[in-house]
Order: sequence, then structure tokens, then C-alpha cells
Amino acid sequence: MRHGVDHRKLGRKPAHRKALLRNLMNALVHAERIETTVAKAKELRPLADRLITLGKAGTLHSRRRVFSLLTDKEATDKLFATLAGRFAGRQGGYTRIVRTGFRVGDGAEMAIIEYLPVEEKKAGGKKKKAAAKKAPAKAAGKKKEEKKEEKETKRPAARKAKQAAPKPTKPRSSRGQTQKTPEGGQG
Repeated sequence: MRHGVDHRKLGRKPAHRKALLRNLMNALVHAERIETTVAKAKELRPLADRLITLGKAGTLHSRRRVFSLLTDKEATDKLFATLAGRFAGRQGGYTRIVRTGFRVGDGAEMAIIEYLPVEEKKAGGKKKKAAAKKAPAKAAGKKKEEKKEEKETKRPAARKAKQAAPKPTKPRSSRGQTQKTPEGGQG
């Protein structure tokens, strides 16, 4: 049974797996977007998020911890200089995994893992946003009512009466089964 097993082995021995994840982390920090298999992306996600959390701390100790994970000075500097500042107002969830299909050679499911882009600051906050949503909805409702009134004025009275009257329904019959008619007999 696989109870309490934390991570995927990715078909590699521990040293090889560690090197693979280190290379993926470095590539993700440099390019901010890489394509890999879904399993590798899911294993990389918590490590990539942890890098950003350490980068946001900005202490010497966190810088040394990031360098021990990446072993690349350029990637470490980029993480502290640009990526950590991008997510200053965010509490977590710095990465996104988007599935892209299957690889031609072996049919492995592929995905793109990327750091989220810079969020645009919206002026006004939630109150203005909610009011902006309500106003177009009211305007759309008024337009629908006006169109409905125009259609009703264009239709002749006989057509209105025909549409208002209910249509007679035919009794449904199933093969080999008898149906009860409205008079109470069987048909």
C-alpha cells in the first residue's frame, strides 16, 4: 500500500531525482516558464513556491538556503531581485500548471509550469468593482425589456392569442403497453 508516501519517485534514484529537480528549478527561475511532464511539474510546484517564500523573506539566511537549493548565483540573484518583489502582496500560489497534451514519442502527458505574471493594480477596490458589475446588468435588463415590448407591438393580435393558447398534447404510446385515456378507459 502507498499510505503516507509523500513524493513521486519519477523513475530515478534519489541523487538523480534531486539533480533533476534542481535543474528544473534553475530553468524555471531563469525562463519563468518551462514545459515538462505533468508528474515533474507537480513535484516541482512546491519547491518553486518555497523559493519565492524564501525570496520574500530577504534575509541572508534565506539567500543561503536558496543558493543551497539552486547552486546557481545568477538564478539566486534573479529570484531575490525580481521574482520575490513580484509576489510581495500574495500569500501563496505563485505557480500555474497548464496541461498541453501528450508527447509524440512516448505519449507522456505534458504541461507548462510558470510563475504567474505581474498583476495589474485596479483602482477602487472591491466596492467599485461590484457597482460596475451591477450597472451593466441593470442596463442589459432594460434593453431586454425594450426589445420584448417592440416585438409585442409588431405582432398581430391573432398571433398573440395563438401563442397564448396551450397546445393539445397527444397521448404517448409505448410498444405493447396500454395507455389510460382521459375518460378512464384503456386505449
